[in-house]
Amino acid sequence: MTAKTDKRTGRRERTTKETSILVDLRLDGAGLAEIDTGLPFFDHMLNLATAHGRFDLTVKASGDLEVDGHHTVEDIGLTLGAALAEALGDKAGITRYGQAYVPMDEALARAVIDLSGRPYLAFRAELNQDRVGGFESYLVRDFFQALVNESKATLHLDAWHGQSAHHTIEALFKAFGRALGQAVAMVPGSADIPSTKGVL
Repeated sequence: MTAKTDKRTGRRERTTKETSILVDLRLDGAGLAEIDTGLPFFDHMLNLATAHGRFDLTVKASGDLEVDGHHTVEDIGLTLGAALAEALGDKAGITRYGQAYVPMDEALARAVIDLSGRPYLAFRAELNQDRVGGFESYLVRDFFQALVNESKATLHLDAWHGQSAHHTIEALFKAFGRALGQAVAMVPGSADIPSTKGVL
């Protein structure tokens, strides 16, 4: 079914023995976020990506945080990726590609995305702190890997500079939000699927 600009929404739920996740995504939004994951730093990052991408996002999650954050963060990535795929429909009329460079003080990050139908993550970021605000830094990659697996997007994330892991992660999420906002934008007057194959 062709995605329409007034109905480009995705709602997905995922419940396992480890987590319970609800994601509601509206691509044609205003940057509004309602995020509650049980991980305040991660909430902050998702809020930033939403604001800079100018979509609307609700995430309600509970998980076995007494173990660690992995199950919760990965399952949010999977559920958000599935909601994104639903919201895009057959991808007719979308821009498809997006890129953004974002500085955060000494940190500089780049995100490049292709809503290609092919899941691939290239993650090149050295985070020099194991935890930021109680959030385990390795989970940043886990989140984006899960998201691209379900959304079937190609995503390159690079952090070229950064002394503070907080600044580096923040720059990555802001860059991702802005790149995704570009990629999902509709091309005025176009109903074509942006691929010579005729399908994405």
